[in-house]
Amino acid sequence: MLPRWIAKMMLRLNNMEVVDHNNGDWPDHCIVAVAPHTSNRDFPYGIYSRPVLGVDIHWVGKESLFKWPMGSILRYLGGVPVVRSRRTNFVQSVAEIFKREKVFRLCIAIEGTRSKVERFKTGFYFIALEAGVPIVLTRWDFGNRKLEFSKPFHPTGNIREDFDFIYRHFDGIKGLVPENSFTYDPAVLDALPEVRQ
Repeated sequence: MLPRWIAKMMLRLNNMEVVDHNNGDWPDHCIVAVAPHTSNRDFPYGIYSRPVLGVDIHWVGKESLFKWPMGSILRYLGGVPVVRSRRTNFVQSVAEIFKREKVFRLCIAIEGTRSKVERFKTGFYFIALEAGVPIVLTRWDFGNRKLEFSKPFHPTGNIREDFDFIYRHFDGIKGLVPENSFTYDPAVLDALPEVRQ
């Protein structure tokens, strides 16, 4: 991680504040679900947040990205390579990391793109169910100049109720590119997949 003083300085220079509703008492395993993700400039804010929180938070990428010389840099920035094969899908691959590691917190941009979307990807939710871990809902709230981390939300398996709660949590939050921010339309609940048993 970056030194804490550098991270705090960078956030201060950008007039951003980290709000941790966990007060530093984080679960050892969780999904850190981030929205809205509207710009490639969001990534540094995630890097700055970790030392301020005092919490290790990782992100995953394809194994091929972690070859020399970039591999060491990506790992330093919290990257974890994931091996994907025809036999193992992304959800299972990431769930296995949770089961293998004593401490693992994974950041996922749940819109899956920097463009405006009507619904979130569901992979983060199914990873949480598969691994049996909670979700920390994380608002990149540039309208109020806050990077806000919720208390853990434990998915119930009732996907419609859970996503209604998740969508409402992020509804109307302004991202770095405001026009790409998420606006909730409850009709999108009808398109949700069934929970896999």
